[in-house]
Amino acid sequence: MSTAVSCTRAIVPRVTCRAQMCRRYASTEAIAVESAGAATLFTPQRPKKKPEPLSIEMHRKMYPHLYDKIDAVNWQPQKKVNRYQRRPARKRIDPKWATVMRVKGVSKQMSSRFGVPVFIPQTSNIKKTCPDPVKAVTASQTSLLDPSAARTRLFAKDNPECARVGDILLVRQRTGDPFAGVCINIRRRGIDTAILLRGQLTRVGVEMWYKIYSPLVEGIEVVQRAAKRARRARLTYMRTAKHDRGSVENVVRIYLRQKAALGMADGGKKKSMEAAAAAMGGAKKKGKGRGKKR
Repeated sequence: MSTAVSCTRAIVPRVTCRAQMCRRYASTEAIAVESAGAATLFTPQRPKKKPEPLSIEMHRKMYPHLYDKIDAVNWQPQKKVNRYQRRPARKRIDPKWATVMRVKGVSKQMSSRFGVPVFIPQTSNIKKTCPDPVKAVTASQTSLLDPSAARTRLFAKDNPECARVGDILLVRQRTGDPFAGVCINIRRRGIDTAILLRGQLTRVGVEMWYKIYSPLVEGIEVVQRAAKRARRARLTYMRTAKHDRGSVENVVRIYLRQKAALGMADGGKKKSMEAAAAAMGGAKKKGKGRGKKR
Protein backbone atom coordinates (compact mmCIF):
# COMPACT_ATOMS: atom_id res chain seq x y z
CA MET A 1 0.00 0.00 0.00
CA SER A 2 1.10 3.44 -0.67
CA THR A 3 1.15 6.11 1.88
CA ALA A 4 -0.49 9.42 1.18
CA VAL A 5 1.88 12.31 0.88
CA SER A 6 0.67 15.84 0.99
CA CYS A 7 1.59 17.70 -2.17
CA THR A 8 1.76 21.42 -1.92
CA ARG A 9 3.54 24.00 -4.03
CA ALA A 10 5.76 24.95 -1.16
CA ILE A 11 6.96 21.36 -0.58
CA VAL A 12 7.03 19.77 -4.07
CA PRO A 13 9.17 21.57 -6.61
CA ARG A 14 7.77 22.33 -9.97
CA VAL A 15 8.43 19.54 -12.50
CA THR A 16 8.67 20.00 -16.24
CA CYS A 17 9.06 17.45 -18.96
CA ARG A 18 11.12 17.65 -22.11
CA ALA A 19 11.69 15.17 -24.97
CA GLN A 20 15.12 13.65 -25.40
CA MET A 21 16.29 11.55 -28.37
CA CYS A 22 17.10 7.98 -27.45
CA ARG A 23 20.27 7.01 -29.34
CA ARG A 24 19.80 3.29 -28.88
CA TYR A 25 16.20 2.81 -29.99
CA ALA A 26 15.86 5.95 -32.13
CA SER A 27 12.82 7.12 -30.17
CA THR A 28 11.97 9.86 -27.71
CA GLU A 29 11.53 9.60 -23.96
CA ALA A 30 10.22 12.02 -21.42
CA ILE A 31 12.64 13.23 -18.75
CA ALA A 32 11.56 15.15 -15.68
CA VAL A 33 13.56 18.27 -15.07
CA GLU A 34 13.26 20.64 -12.18
CA SER A 35 12.30 24.05 -13.42
CA ALA A 36 14.38 25.78 -10.79
CA GLY A 37 17.63 23.94 -11.49
CA ALA A 38 17.09 23.20 -15.17
CA ALA A 39 19.66 24.61 -17.59
CA THR A 40 18.50 26.84 -20.35
CA LEU A 41 18.22 24.98 -23.67
CA PHE A 42 20.07 26.72 -26.55
CA THR A 43 19.51 25.80 -30.18
CA PRO A 44 22.32 27.09 -32.48
CA GLN A 45 20.94 29.17 -35.30
CA ARG A 46 22.22 28.82 -38.87
CA PRO A 47 24.05 31.94 -40.02
CA LYS A 48 22.20 34.04 -42.52
CA LYS A 49 23.62 34.26 -46.00
CA LYS A 50 24.51 37.72 -47.11
CA PRO A 51 23.10 38.67 -50.50
CA GLU A 52 25.71 38.83 -53.26
CA PRO A 53 25.40 39.66 -56.97
CA LEU A 54 25.10 36.82 -59.44
CA SER A 55 28.37 37.75 -61.16
CA ILE A 56 30.31 37.52 -57.88
CA GLU A 57 28.65 34.20 -57.05
CA MET A 58 29.60 32.74 -60.43
CA HIS A 59 33.14 34.06 -60.08
CA ARG A 60 33.43 32.52 -56.61
CA LYS A 61 32.26 29.12 -57.87
CA MET A 62 34.70 29.24 -60.79
CA TYR A 63 37.66 30.44 -58.71
CA PRO A 64 37.12 29.32 -55.10
CA HIS A 65 40.81 29.70 -54.25
CA LEU A 66 40.43 33.51 -54.52
CA TYR A 67 37.90 33.67 -51.65
CA ASP A 68 38.16 33.11 -47.90
CA LYS A 69 35.40 31.37 -45.98
CA ILE A 70 33.84 33.43 -43.17
CA ASP A 71 31.29 30.87 -41.96
CA ALA A 72 29.24 28.02 -43.39
CA VAL A 73 27.45 30.11 -46.03
CA ASN A 74 29.37 33.37 -46.38
CA TRP A 75 32.57 34.13 -48.26
CA GLN A 76 34.76 37.14 -48.77
CA PRO A 77 37.38 37.85 -51.45
CA GLN A 78 41.02 37.65 -50.51
CA LYS A 79 42.78 40.91 -49.87
CA LYS A 80 46.04 39.80 -51.52
CA VAL A 81 45.73 37.63 -54.56
CA ASN A 82 48.76 35.62 -55.58
CA ARG A 83 48.84 36.04 -59.34
CA TYR A 84 51.73 33.65 -59.79
CA GLN A 85 51.06 30.00 -59.24
CA ARG A 86 53.28 28.21 -56.89
CA ARG A 87 55.74 25.89 -58.54
CA PRO A 88 55.11 22.22 -57.83
CA ALA A 89 57.36 20.83 -55.18
CA ARG A 90 60.19 18.71 -56.46
CA LYS A 91 60.17 15.11 -55.43
CA ARG A 92 63.29 13.25 -54.53
CA ILE A 93 64.26 10.59 -57.05
CA ASP A 94 65.16 7.23 -55.58
CA PRO A 95 68.88 6.34 -55.95
CA LYS A 96 67.92 3.09 -57.69
CA TRP A 97 67.00 5.17 -60.77
CA ALA A 98 70.47 6.72 -60.99
CA THR A 99 71.53 4.61 -63.98
CA VAL A 100 68.24 5.28 -65.77
CA MET A 101 68.55 9.04 -65.22
CA ARG A 102 71.82 9.03 -67.20
CA VAL A 103 70.02 7.85 -70.34
CA LYS A 104 69.82 10.42 -73.12
CA GLY A 105 66.03 10.48 -73.54
CA VAL A 106 65.10 11.22 -69.88
CA SER A 107 63.57 14.60 -69.01
CA LYS A 108 65.11 15.81 -65.76
CA GLN A 109 62.47 18.48 -65.17
CA MET A 110 59.55 16.07 -65.47
CA SER A 111 61.39 13.39 -63.52
CA SER A 112 61.96 15.75 -60.57
CA ARG A 113 58.26 16.64 -60.65
CA PHE A 114 56.94 13.07 -60.47
CA GLY A 115 59.81 11.40 -58.61
CA VAL A 116 60.42 8.77 -61.29
CA PRO A 117 62.28 8.87 -64.63
CA VAL A 118 60.12 10.32 -67.39
CA PHE A 119 61.21 9.71 -70.99
CA ILE A 120 60.70 12.27 -73.75
CA PRO A 121 58.47 10.83 -76.52
CA GLN A 122 60.61 9.82 -79.48
CA THR A 123 57.84 10.10 -82.09
CA SER A 124 57.99 13.39 -83.97
CA ASN A 125 55.06 15.54 -84.97
CA ILE A 126 52.94 14.04 -87.76
CA LYS A 127 52.62 17.46 -89.39
CA LYS A 128 56.38 17.58 -89.86
CA THR A 129 56.88 14.00 -91.02
CA CYS A 130 53.84 13.90 -93.31
CA PRO A 131 52.31 17.34 -93.91
CA ASP A 132 49.95 16.08 -96.64
CA PRO A 133 48.94 12.45 -95.93
CA VAL A 134 46.30 12.33 -98.71
CA LYS A 135 48.88 13.30 -101.30
CA ALA A 136 51.33 10.72 -99.97
CA VAL A 137 48.74 7.91 -100.11
CA THR A 138 47.73 8.94 -103.63
CA ALA A 139 51.35 8.89 -104.81
CA SER A 140 51.97 5.46 -103.29
CA GLN A 141 48.82 3.99 -104.83
CA THR A 142 49.60 5.55 -108.23
CA SER A 143 53.12 4.10 -108.26
CA LEU A 144 51.66 0.71 -107.38
CA LEU A 145 48.93 0.69 -110.06
CA ASP A 146 50.88 2.56 -112.75
CA PRO A 147 54.59 1.72 -112.40
CA SER A 148 55.55 3.14 -115.81
CA ALA A 149 53.50 6.34 -115.23
CA ALA A 150 52.22 6.08 -118.83
CA ARG A 151 48.59 6.68 -117.94
CA THR A 152 49.52 9.49 -115.59
CA ARG A 153 51.34 11.30 -118.42
CA LEU A 154 48.49 10.57 -120.83
CA PHE A 155 46.02 12.55 -118.70
CA ALA A 156 48.42 15.10 -117.15
CA LYS A 157 47.52 18.73 -117.85
CA ASP A 158 51.16 19.78 -118.26
CA ASN A 159 51.67 17.24 -121.06
CA PRO A 160 51.08 18.88 -124.51
CA GLU A 161 50.18 15.49 -126.01
CA CYS A 162 47.73 14.49 -123.31
CA ALA A 163 44.25 13.18 -124.05
CA ARG A 164 41.59 15.88 -124.05
CA VAL A 165 37.83 16.00 -124.30
CA GLY A 166 36.70 15.54 -127.87
CA ASP A 167 39.32 12.88 -128.68
CA ILE A 168 38.32 9.37 -129.69
CA LEU A 169 39.76 6.85 -127.21
CA LEU A 170 39.95 3.07 -127.31
CA VAL A 171 39.87 1.24 -123.96
CA ARG A 172 41.04 -2.38 -123.83
CA GLN A 173 39.90 -4.49 -120.90
CA ARG A 174 41.32 -7.72 -119.52
CA THR A 175 37.85 -9.24 -119.48
CA GLY A 176 35.33 -8.28 -122.14
CA ASP A 177 35.33 -6.53 -125.50
CA PRO A 178 37.11 -3.21 -126.07
CA PHE A 179 35.07 -0.05 -126.18
CA ALA A 180 35.72 3.07 -128.22
CA GLY A 181 34.01 6.41 -128.06
CA VAL A 182 34.35 10.16 -127.88
CA CYS A 183 35.72 11.41 -124.55
CA ILE A 184 33.18 13.90 -123.26
CA ASN A 185 34.44 14.24 -119.69
CA ILE A 186 37.69 13.73 -117.74
CA ARG A 187 37.26 13.60 -113.98
CA ARG A 188 40.64 14.10 -112.31
CA ARG A 189 40.46 12.82 -108.73
CA GLY A 190 43.94 11.44 -108.10
CA ILE A 191 43.78 7.66 -107.89
CA ASP A 192 40.07 7.77 -108.85
CA THR A 193 40.65 9.60 -112.14
CA ALA A 194 38.06 8.46 -114.67
CA ILE A 195 36.99 9.19 -118.24
CA LEU A 196 33.54 9.19 -119.81
CA LEU A 197 33.30 7.78 -123.35
CA ARG A 198 30.27 8.08 -125.60
CA GLY A 199 29.76 5.64 -128.46
CA GLN A 200 27.12 3.57 -130.17
CA LEU A 201 26.12 -0.07 -129.76
CA THR A 202 23.43 -1.42 -132.09
CA ARG A 203 22.63 2.17 -133.11
CA VAL A 204 21.94 3.16 -129.50
CA GLY A 205 23.99 5.84 -127.78
CA VAL A 206 26.00 4.40 -124.88
CA GLU A 207 28.16 6.17 -122.29
CA MET A 208 30.74 4.31 -120.19
CA TRP A 209 32.83 5.46 -117.25
CA TYR A 210 36.34 3.95 -117.03
CA LYS A 211 38.83 4.44 -114.22
CA ILE A 212 42.25 4.81 -115.79
CA TYR A 213 44.09 3.15 -112.87
CA SER A 214 41.73 0.19 -112.63
CA PRO A 215 43.48 -3.22 -112.81
CA LEU A 216 40.75 -4.36 -115.23
CA VAL A 217 41.81 -1.76 -117.81
CA GLU A 218 44.62 -3.20 -119.92
CA GLY A 219 45.34 -0.15 -122.05
CA ILE A 220 44.04 3.21 -123.28
CA GLU A 221 44.89 4.48 -126.78
CA VAL A 222 44.16 7.75 -128.53
CA VAL A 223 42.57 6.77 -131.86
CA GLN A 224 41.93 10.26 -133.22
CA ARG A 225 42.49 13.70 -131.76
CA ALA A 226 39.96 16.47 -132.04
CA ALA A 227 40.53 18.78 -134.98
CA LYS A 228 39.88 21.81 -132.80
CA ARG A 229 40.37 22.39 -129.11
CA ALA A 230 37.07 22.12 -127.24
CA ARG A 231 35.95 25.22 -125.40
CA ARG A 232 34.10 23.22 -122.79
CA ALA A 233 35.37 20.96 -120.01
CA ARG A 234 32.38 18.62 -120.45
CA LEU A 235 30.90 18.01 -123.87
CA THR A 236 27.43 17.16 -122.65
CA TYR A 237 25.88 18.88 -125.66
CA MET A 238 26.97 15.85 -127.74
CA ARG A 239 24.07 13.92 -126.26
CA THR A 240 21.66 15.88 -128.40
CA ALA A 241 20.73 14.65 -131.86
CA LYS A 242 22.18 17.76 -133.49
CA HIS A 243 25.74 17.31 -132.14
CA ASP A 244 25.88 13.54 -131.65
CA ARG A 245 29.01 12.04 -133.23
CA GLY A 246 27.36 8.68 -133.80
CA SER A 247 29.32 5.47 -134.27
CA VAL A 248 33.14 5.58 -134.31
CA GLU A 249 33.68 1.99 -135.50
CA ASN A 250 34.96 3.05 -138.92
CA VAL A 251 37.54 5.40 -137.41
CA VAL A 252 38.75 2.70 -135.00
CA ARG A 253 38.90 0.10 -137.82
CA ILE A 254 41.08 2.37 -139.97
CA TYR A 255 43.35 3.11 -136.99
CA LEU A 256 43.89 -0.57 -136.25
CA ARG A 257 44.65 -1.36 -139.89
CA GLN A 258 47.20 1.45 -140.15
CA LYS A 259 48.83 0.33 -136.92
CA ALA A 260 49.08 -3.26 -138.13
CA ALA A 261 50.44 -2.13 -141.51
CA LEU A 262 53.20 -0.10 -139.91
CA GLY A 263 54.42 -3.22 -138.11
CA MET A 264 53.67 -1.88 -134.64
CA ALA A 265 51.62 -4.95 -133.79
CA ASP A 266 53.60 -8.21 -133.71
CA GLY A 267 53.25 -11.48 -131.84
CA GLY A 268 50.59 -11.49 -129.19
CA LYS A 269 49.74 -7.86 -129.79
CA LYS A 270 48.85 -8.61 -133.41
CA LYS A 271 46.41 -11.27 -132.33
CA SER A 272 44.86 -8.95 -129.78
CA MET A 273 44.47 -6.25 -132.42
CA GLU A 274 42.88 -8.66 -134.84
CA ALA A 275 40.48 -9.70 -132.11
CA ALA A 276 39.75 -6.06 -131.38
CA ALA A 277 39.14 -5.37 -135.07
CA ALA A 278 36.82 -8.36 -135.23
CA ALA A 279 34.99 -7.12 -132.14
CA MET A 280 34.62 -3.64 -133.64
CA GLY A 281 33.17 -5.19 -136.83
CA GLY A 282 36.29 -5.30 -139.00
CA ALA A 283 36.13 -9.02 -139.95
CA LYS A 284 33.95 -9.83 -142.98
CA LYS A 285 32.56 -13.17 -144.04
CA LYS A 286 33.93 -14.71 -147.23
CA GLY A 287 31.53 -16.07 -149.82
CA LYS A 288 29.28 -15.16 -152.67
CA GLY A 289 26.43 -12.86 -152.05
CA ARG A 290 22.87 -13.80 -152.75
CA GLY A 291 22.24 -10.73 -154.88
CA LYS A 292 22.77 -10.62 -158.61
CA LYS A 293 25.88 -9.00 -159.98
CA ARG A 294 25.37 -5.93 -162.04
